Amino acid sequence: MLLNLIRKLAAASLLVFIASATASAQTLVFTAIPDEDETKLVERFKGIADYLSGELDVDVRYIPVKSYAAAISAFRNNQVQLAWFGGLSGVQARELVPGSEAIAQGVEDTAFYSHIIAHKSTGLDEMENLSDELRDKTFTFGSKGSTSGRLIPEYYIREAFGESPEDVFARVGFSGNHTRTLRLVEAGTYDVGAINFSVWDKEMENNNIDTDAVKVIWTTPSYPNYQWTIRGDVNERFGEGFSQRVQEALLAMDDPALLESFPRSGFIPVSNDAYDPIRVVGKQIGIID
Repeated sequence: MLLNLIRKLAAASLLVFIASATASAQTLVFTAIPDEDETKLVERFKGIADYLSGELDVDVRYIPVKSYAAAISAFRNNQVQLAWFGGLSGVQARELVPGSEAIAQGVEDTAFYSHIIAHKSTGLDEMENLSDELRDKTFTFGSKGSTSGRLIPEYYIREAFGESPEDVFARVGFSGNHTRTLRLVEAGTYDVGAINFSVWDKEMENNNIDTDAVKVIWTTPSYPNYQWTIRGDVNERFGEGFSQRVQEALLAMDDPALLESFPRSGFIPVSNDAYDPIRVVGKQIGIID
């Protein structure tokens, strides 16, 4: 009987050890909308993964995705627990996962804006309002799910012309991301395109824009954009208060190299309510049901 008791205790201890090891081996997985070339994103978010792992004392891994829809799907299916979303994709993801929260946004994301850029061959110059000079030009948005590369520019195009982009322009395309939009307009493949100011400014600083070929001709009013969104069930998985710890780690990020890679000057607290204007616009133009 003593031997059986010893065996039972040993088995119980083994189960406790396995459970403990499993808990400690939990990995926080995050992703980001593919708004730039994948190589740039992998470099940026590898640094973020290392930073968060050190701050949170858990394994943290970044996984790239091929589309905005894939980022939302990964969040919905709990393949990732944290994501760097744009305004629109964040609203869409949070509606699919009850209890999920926007927890941090870039300082610059409180008043984000988009540029309309044009190839030199169009002869278009900077304009105060979107004008009929744009009619019958070819136009490219970024991703279909992009706030700054599609949602907001489309809203102002519809407001200015009272028509859909397909009725205003000779041809409408979707490049997939902001960097590609820039290259397509710069090359003259499209006459005009929509790009967010952050990508434009960063490419300008890195001397990656042929300013003899492409220029900014119009800029939108400001709107709330990118944010970190976390699933509502992370505390159950990683322990009480984990969501707050993630938020605190993001807000405390002050490594100039990490911040410059976004580029952002820092991160500040935010809540879901800040993105109500994005939801309203999305519903108005039929992107959100």
